[in-house]
Amino acid sequence: MFSVFNTFNSSALQILIILSLLLASAAQISFSSSQSNSNSGVNVWPKPRNFSWPQPQQANLLSPNFSITFPDHHKYLSSSVKRYLQLILSEHHLPLVNPSSFIHINTSAPPLLTLSVTVADLSATLHHGVDESYTLTIPISGGAADLAAQTAWGAMRGLETFSQLVWGDPSLVAVGVYVWDSPLFGHRGVMLDTSRNFYGVQDMLRTIEAMSANKLNVFHWHITDSHSFPLMVPSEPELASKGSYGSNMHYSPADVTKIVEFGLEHGVRVLPEIDSPGHTGSWAAAYPDIVTCANMFWWPDGVDWADRLAAEPGTGHLNPLNPKTYQVLKNIIRDVAILFPEPFYHAGADEIIPGCWKADPTIQSFLSEGGTLSQLLELFVNSTFPYIVSLNRTVVYWEDVLLDDNIKVQSTVLPQEHTILQTWNNGHNNTKRIVSSGYRVIVSSSEFYYLDCGHGDFLGNNSIYDQQTGSGTRNGGSWCGPFKTWQTMYNYDITYGLTEEEVKLVLGGEVALWSEQADPTVLDARIWPRASAVAESLWSGNRDEKGMKRYAEATDRLNEWRSRIVARGVGAEPIQPLWCVRNPGMCNTFNPVG
Repeated sequence: MFSVFNTFNSSALQILIILSLLLASAAQISFSSSQSNSNSGVNVWPKPRNFSWPQPQQANLLSPNFSITFPDHHKYLSSSVKRYLQLILSEHHLPLVNPSSFIHINTSAPPLLTLSVTVADLSATLHHGVDESYTLTIPISGGAADLAAQTAWGAMRGLETFSQLVWGDPSLVAVGVYVWDSPLFGHRGVMLDTSRNFYGVQDMLRTIEAMSANKLNVFHWHITDSHSFPLMVPSEPELASKGSYGSNMHYSPADVTKIVEFGLEHGVRVLPEIDSPGHTGSWAAAYPDIVTCANMFWWPDGVDWADRLAAEPGTGHLNPLNPKTYQVLKNIIRDVAILFPEPFYHAGADEIIPGCWKADPTIQSFLSEGGTLSQLLELFVNSTFPYIVSLNRTVVYWEDVLLDDNIKVQSTVLPQEHTILQTWNNGHNNTKRIVSSGYRVIVSSSEFYYLDCGHGDFLGNNSIYDQQTGSGTRNGGSWCGPFKTWQTMYNYDITYGLTEEEVKLVLGGEVALWSEQADPTVLDARIWPRASAVAESLWSGNRDEKGMKRYAEATDRLNEWRSRIVARGVGAEPIQPLWCVRNPGMCNTFNPVG
């Protein structure tokens, strides 16, 4: 069975559209003919792997009766088609650069009436490695365009591409176009921390929708941390009722279902993270007996940095020696596995601080009898890892569990077939260490992919800012400063220095927004359009056909894309003055700067 979505029919309206188009074209500002057609104002972001639109580029009218035919027995594809049809017919995007200066607009050609979507395998579920490829053909003769994909998820990517090839009022569509497209990396994500500051469900839905437009496919939800426990776990309700910021700052099971389903409708997996055994101070409000060093000052006066109790304000680690720890944690893991169908479960395990465990009397006794902190972590992992795997989940840990200088487990504890490591330190070096040990890796190098860097510290009395010379504030005052520009993110090669076999173990990458100094008021601008830059790098790479970095050419396209997503309701920050867009090439340089 196929369904057809369309709109009303009116031949008179089509005549009016043609007249309006001719008038609008006459009134538009002409731009320099020296501008390349790659900056014609009509582009696809992220850039497809193979995109053909032969010269002279042509556009035809999009019929006001435009419809999309598709196999209607896929719940999420049906929702996606309905959404895209509404967007295509109502967006009327006006590019920053006048396309009529570069594109032949053929108003006498038959309008494009239909997009026909075919899917080879409607049974494929959304999981890592699912086929997201598609081909798109828009004939120059009008009539019907064709979108073919192996899976519904690839069809969604193709629908986004088609939507970006439609613009103007009345609507025009690029014709004579052929696209073959498929991502370089299967894992392309955004991580959001909702513990340090709370984000409403609508904020998260808006983020997921923007991710889908950028062909990002993993929303890594860092739900809990030492600061708050906002998730209402059905079997452990007191964790949220006592450990959240308040009853209006909870995520109910219904909220989770809404977010997960919205993700599926947009081709975005929702990957939950319940960080432990570190970063669990918020659990102490409900279970003080299973948390060590809870509610203590994070770095007491006169104490060496090595003996601090936490990496930042907000103390607390789960106690691996207390059997009750595992009763509570297994209840959480079970409920989270029910709430989230995602096959990956992120178990955290980062930043185990020796001083916090050493503050507990039972752990002190364990250490006095010859035990080590690494043995404690191994006990914890051995008591939780098999249970997560038994629920048909692959376990994701931050790299610390294997690479930390002080507290780590042996690789024999973490079977490679059930374990993925997410790297965040030391750039290419740690990626190399992980894959050379045979583990799959997700790259989130803080030197390149952390969105929160460069906004200063959040300590209230930090004397580092008492400077009269404008120096000495550590590149913006934050531990991971300076600010990571979109160019820095775009140019990062996550497989640099790896062998051909090691590259196969790199699943992809994630940008990360830790929320010490972020909340809904700055969410969009912190993420976009920098995450768009990473989206293209992970989808089709950051190099042109000759193997040269294409960040210069990408600048004009990103300006246009940022303008379009802003019009779609995403508060993305600008990357240049509009003057640069209106004066092509004038904001470039022939000399190194800085």
